[in-house]
Amino acid sequence: MTAAQFPLTVASVMSSTPYVAYTYSYPHKTAYRPIAPALHLRDVWAGEAVDSLFLYVHLPFCEMRCGFCNLFTTANPRGDIVDEYLAVLERQCSQVKSAIDLARFARCAIGGGTPTYLSARQLECLFDMLSRVWKVDFWTVPTSVETSPRTSDQEKLCVLKRRGVSRISIGVQSMIDGEVNAAGRAQKAQWVSAAIDRIRAAGFATLNVDLIYGLPGQTRASWHESLERVLDFRPEEIYLYPLYVRPLTGLDRRGSRPQDQLRLDCYRAARDTLLASGYQQLSMRMFRGAAAPEQAGPVYCCQEDGMVGIGCGARSYTSRLHYSSEYAVGTTGVKAILRDYLQKTDAQLDQVDYGCHLDAAEQKRRFVIKSLLRSEGLNTAAYSARFGSEVEVDLPEILDLVEEGLVVGGSQLQLTEAGMERSDAVGPYLYSASVREMMDDYELR
Repeated sequence: MTAAQFPLTVASVMSSTPYVAYTYSYPHKTAYRPIAPALHLRDVWAGEAVDSLFLYVHLPFCEMRCGFCNLFTTANPRGDIVDEYLAVLERQCSQVKSAIDLARFARCAIGGGTPTYLSARQLECLFDMLSRVWKVDFWTVPTSVETSPRTSDQEKLCVLKRRGVSRISIGVQSMIDGEVNAAGRAQKAQWVSAAIDRIRAAGFATLNVDLIYGLPGQTRASWHESLERVLDFRPEEIYLYPLYVRPLTGLDRRGSRPQDQLRLDCYRAARDTLLASGYQQLSMRMFRGAAAPEQAGPVYCCQEDGMVGIGCGARSYTSRLHYSSEYAVGTTGVKAILRDYLQKTDAQLDQVDYGCHLDAAEQKRRFVIKSLLRSEGLNTAAYSARFGSEVEVDLPEILDLVEEGLVVGGSQLQLTEAGMERSDAVGPYLYSASVREMMDDYELR
C-alpha cells in the first residue's frame, strides 16, 4: 500500500475503492520498525494491566502457500523444523512468563499458518507446554484453533477437543473447485464437506467457516452457491473476506486483480442472505448465528486489553507498544526470519527489538478504530471516561463521517449500512499521518 492509496478526505472514502486495507489491528504491521537499544520484556510490561489478556500462539507452517496468502508462514518445511520450533516456543514462553508472572488469559487463539499442519503428537506437546508454563485451563478459557480441509483429520481433532478447544475455524474460501484452484489452492469441495463432518462429529461448540469473495473466475451466482452450500452446515460463525491481491503473493505475480463492483455486489448479497438466515452481523466480515453459544469465560475487550504473542510472526500488544518479530511474505524473507528465531538464545527471547510505540494520540486513535469498525460502535461516554477528552475533538474526522452518512452520530457512534460496507476505507481514513508515512516507507521482503 502506498500513501497515494489512502483516502485523505471523506469524499475520497466514498469515491475511491471500498477495498483499501483490512484494518484488523492498528497500527498496521508495516508501521513497525527496529527498536534500538532493545527493550526487556519486564520493562515493556511494567505497569500494564495483565489480568485479562489474549494469548496468541503462531505456528508458521502450512501444507501449501495459497495464491492470496500474505501471512507469515512457510509451506512444507523440512521434517525436523516443527520440533525445533516447539522447543524454542517453550523457551520463549518461559521468558515471557518470567516477565509477566501474574498474567491471566481471557482468550486464547492458535493460528498461523495452519496449526493442524502439526502432527497429533506435536499438538499434544504444544498444549502440554502451554498448560505447564502458563497454567492455562483451556476448558475455562475460550480457545480457537485454525485448520484447513486437508489437515483436519480425526486424530488431530480428537486431540484438540480433549484439550478443551471450543472453536475451530476452517479456511474454505470457496466451495467451487475451479475458483480455489485458480487462487492457487489445491482443494476439492468433497474434502471440505468431509472435514466439516469430522469437526461436527468431534463436538466443538463453535464452527467458523472463512469464505473469500472476488476470487478469479468467481461470479455472483457461484458466490451464492458457495454460501448456500456452507449454510447447509449451519456454522455458528461465518467470516466473509474480500479478496486482496497483496505484493509478493502468487496472485500478485500472476497479475490478478479483483473487481470492485463484483466484490461489493457479493458482499451485499451475502450480508442479506445471512441476515435473512438468522445471523447477526458483528463487523464487515463477521457474522454469528442465532445458535452460537454465548461467549463464556473471563471478559475480554479488544480495544483495551493486551495480547501476548508467542512464536515467530506473533504480535504482542501493550497499551504503549506493539511488537513482534520482523515480517515477510516472500519465501526467502520468511525462511531467514524463521531461521533467526530458531537460533535465539534465552537472553534474546527476553528482548523486544521490533515494533511500534503508541503515544497518547495513537492510543486514542486505536480505541476509536477498533470500536467503530464493529457493529456496536463507539460509546462516547466510555471514550471520555477512559481518555478524559471528547472523541470529536481528538478525531474531528469523525464529524465528516457523520456528515457523509457513514456514521450515525450521538452518544453511540455506529457505522451505517453504507459505512459498514466501506469499513476497509473508513479504517485507513482514520490512520494518523505518521502511521501512513511509516507504512508508505516500508520495504516488503
